[in-house]
Amino acid sequence: MTYSDLLINTCTVKRYVLDGGADAYGNPTGSWDDHLTDIPCRQATPSGREIKVGAEVVQADYEEFLGDVDITEQDRIEIGTTSLEVLLVKDRQDSAGSHHKECSVRTVR
Repeated sequence: MTYSDLLINTCTVKRYVLDGGADAYGNPTGSWDDHLTDIPCRQATPSGREIKVGAEVVQADYEEFLGDVDITEQDRIEIGTTSLEVLLVKDRQDSAGSHHKECSVRTVR
């Protein structure tokens, strides 16, 4: 059994893209567009992991396991109708280089 055999779900990685417009307060506007689609993944519940995001400490709802894909802490992961905010991306490596990503995420409310 290989690592990719363990990735039993699929997800979409979304990235925030500015559209060049502005809201009523003059702030730039944008939308969450599909960055990567139908990515094999696996979701697991973390054991109370707390992550420091800026000056705030937040608790991750899940751990997402992905292959070696382009994902950052500014992205979101969508599984079905659930949208998850990426809090932390860990790049796991083997002797040949980058192997897979482990992402700590929380549900967007």
